Amino acid sequence: MTSIAKTAGLAVTASLCSAAPALAQSIDERVNQIFASSTGWFVNFIFSPFPGTSFPWIVMWLVVAATVFSIYFGFVQFRTFGHALRLVRGDYSDPDDAGEVSHFQALATALSGTVGLGNIAGVAVAVGIGGPGATFWMILAGLLGMASKFTECTLGVKYRNEYADGHVSGGPMYYMTKGFAERGLPGGKILAVMFSIFCILGSLGGGNMFQANQAHAQITNVVGDYPGWITGLVFAGIVFAVIVGGLQSIAKVTEKIVPFMGVLYVVTAVVILLLNYDRIGWAFGQIFEGAFTGLGVAGGMVGALIQGFKRAAFSNEAGVGSAAIAHSAVRTKEPITEGFVSLLEPFIDTVVICTMTALVIVITGQLMTDPETGLYMVTEGGMIQTVDGNSGVALTSAAFSASFGWFRYILALAVILFAFSTMISWSYYGLKAWTYLFGEGETKELVFKVIFCIFVVIGAAASLGPVIDFSDAAIFAMAVVNIFALYFLMPIVKGELTSYLERLHSGKIKKYT
Repeated sequence: MTSIAKTAGLAVTASLCSAAPALAQSIDERVNQIFASSTGWFVNFIFSPFPGTSFPWIVMWLVVAATVFSIYFGFVQFRTFGHALRLVRGDYSDPDDAGEVSHFQALATALSGTVGLGNIAGVAVAVGIGGPGATFWMILAGLLGMASKFTECTLGVKYRNEYADGHVSGGPMYYMTKGFAERGLPGGKILAVMFSIFCILGSLGGGNMFQANQAHAQITNVVGDYPGWITGLVFAGIVFAVIVGGLQSIAKVTEKIVPFMGVLYVVTAVVILLLNYDRIGWAFGQIFEGAFTGLGVAGGMVGALIQGFKRAAFSNEAGVGSAAIAHSAVRTKEPITEGFVSLLEPFIDTVVICTMTALVIVITGQLMTDPETGLYMVTEGGMIQTVDGNSGVALTSAAFSASFGWFRYILALAVILFAFSTMISWSYYGLKAWTYLFGEGETKELVFKVIFCIFVVIGAAASLGPVIDFSDAAIFAMAVVNIFALYFLMPIVKGELTSYLERLHSGKIKKYT
């Protein structure tokens, strides 16, 4: 009887094990269906285009704001660029100022949240649809976006909360509440709560699950297929070990990873450009001509403009408000100084790294042209034909591998580092939104950190498409709320800017080193 029971038990166990993958898949599909049906309207709204166009209104919202801030502050991103570099170098840093991290650490932490897969795969998509001309509009949008970062990060420091133990909390939710109250405006608290909710959702999805999912996909491309939960557990363990130490721990990691991965990627690109130096002039000619003619690309000049603006807006997150959270923790008594430092972000992310990706794709001849007309050959789906039919990250990989066959290993390392750094930065953004809603305290913070790490495993193991779409939409919903608030608060930034520059030029503000 015992033998029969054991046999039956083994049979049931075996059947359950064999059914587990199918069961997991069906649960996955069920979650997809439920989530898509309940949140699809929100995703469609955030990314919906203007009637009769393919231009998402959220991109225009970001670009128009960047243009307004650039004009309002007298193109501060160009006037104070040199001073921003000196601030990052520490020339004006007083070690006794309140805050948790240096200017450089704050910049590295914020950059780690923006420099990522968008710089590798997103640019390839933009160039693959909009042609080389998309690069010109991408650069322009990046330069304008520097003013948005300047505005939000100045306010982030000005209205931050400083606590007795030395740590600080800041970001849009604080300047919405305090800034609106200071100006006698209603609705600041409501905007702050909305922003915080969107920030938490965005941190768990686009800043977490998507990163873990793509990192696992890239690793399997190199080492072969294996269960995603293994990658998830490894990442979750490393992420938890970093974020449990707070922002100073995060900053110590990002100040090493971000320069390393940025230099690794850019140096590789520069080497490829030097190997093809005879085509550099031609490539820039394609970029400028394509920006204003389209060079036969679907949608012409408008198509190139749309793709360039979209990539810049989605890559550097200028106006989203996330970077203001990281920059709020800087050691300074002058809020405007962190505004200067932050405007370097879109320059590094978009003008430098994204442009390098685009140039390598163009210069290595990945985009196919008609020998007779010289125009790009476009598929029925509106994509430019590529040498091997690649798109996205595969197109970038093919472009780099054209000169270095081993580049897929460098790319895998870059994706892993980009994903990891993005996760730890967004864990901090989500945490600060969490503590704004539920209060400060070690236990409350630990609860969020554990939740965040659980979602790392879920993201690596599952293919929850609608969840990722919703979280991406939540990130850009942050921009809707944030920019609305910035329009009301930018006169405060103008006052800070005027006061600081007058004191700087008169010699009242002196270097410490």
